[in-house]
Amino acid sequence: MTGSEPRPVALVTGSSRGIGLAAAEALAREGFAVAVNGLPDDAELPSAVERIAAYGAPVMAAAFDVSAIAGHDSALAAIEAELGQITTLVNNAGVGVLKRGDMLEVSEESWDRCFAVNTKGMFFLSQAFARRLVARSKGPLFHSIINVTSSNAVAVAEQRSEYCASKSAAAMVSKTLAVRLGREDVAVYDVQPGLIATEMTAPVIDAYRERAEQGLTLFPRVGRPEEVGALIASLATGRLPYTTGMTIPADAGMLVPRF
Repeated sequence: MTGSEPRPVALVTGSSRGIGLAAAEALAREGFAVAVNGLPDDAELPSAVERIAAYGAPVMAAAFDVSAIAGHDSALAAIEAELGQITTLVNNAGVGVLKRGDMLEVSEESWDRCFAVNTKGMFFLSQAFARRLVARSKGPLFHSIINVTSSNAVAVAEQRSEYCASKSAAAMVSKTLAVRLGREDVAVYDVQPGLIATEMTAPVIDAYRERAEQGLTLFPRVGRPEEVGALIASLATGRLPYTTGMTIPADAGMLVPRF
């Protein structure tokens, strides 16, 4: 990228660790300026910013809670004041259930928590970002919203029913965004990771790994965050031209129907 070319700018929510950090790194390698997001008390946020800075791309810490809807506009404004106009929103921030178990025992607290972050937060942050896009001239750069949902948007995990419901709703948000923003020349994608080794899956990853080796996934292994990050970067750079509204299962073929 030369100094005369405009630089794409990405906000990646939940990017102090896991898939979000891997996506931020992949985008930085592609020349994006990156806003790294975590909660205001996220102890891992400063080190994540340092990792992104090592790639030589402009970077900043964007410490805010995606479930705090009232703070979205000010957070976006702060990012654009420092890095320039945001071209790419990666909605990766997510939470799991408070306790795995029988759906007949799911608490309202756990249900509300999953929906507040996984669905409501991503919906209204996307809305705030989209309003900015339609109100201005976007220029020549590729613009997109990339939502990281889950294979559980499609496949039931019985012990995490409220999580599945929130991710299924988020997947529909992706589709509605794609329909609304198509005429604005903004692409929307839904990336659905399967068995990925992250901090969230750490308590059960050994069981997942065993099931993958036994044939649950077509590639007999669990995935790595950097593989999902590379996929997100490919979408964000427009390397899948003339596409939008796509659901991309990053699951090694886990959900391919088989007899």
